[in-house]
Amino acid sequence: MKPFEDLPGDTREAAVKRVKAKRDFKSHVAVYILVNALLITIWATTGAGYFWPVWPLAGWGIGLALNAWTAYFEQPITEDDIQREMARSSSH
Repeated sequence: MKPFEDLPGDTREAAVKRVKAKRDFKSHVAVYILVNALLITIWATTGAGYFWPVWPLAGWGIGLALNAWTAYFEQPITEDDIQREMARSSSH
């Protein structure tokens, strides 16, 4: 296996982009936890009652899930993908 520095430019750039996306996701999770813990604390100290923090938890959680998909599961576009799309577009 070649050292990371010896990878072709496109491959190296794609790897750097994936690493950055994963680090950004981890930061996003940390902020999500801290902010929502604060909201739950505010809810609990103001008499509890209706659990209104569910709305920011759920809404932001959807965004967090989409961010996780992008960081960990989304596949990069390959040359085969491009060729397939070009072939499909030219047949219409």
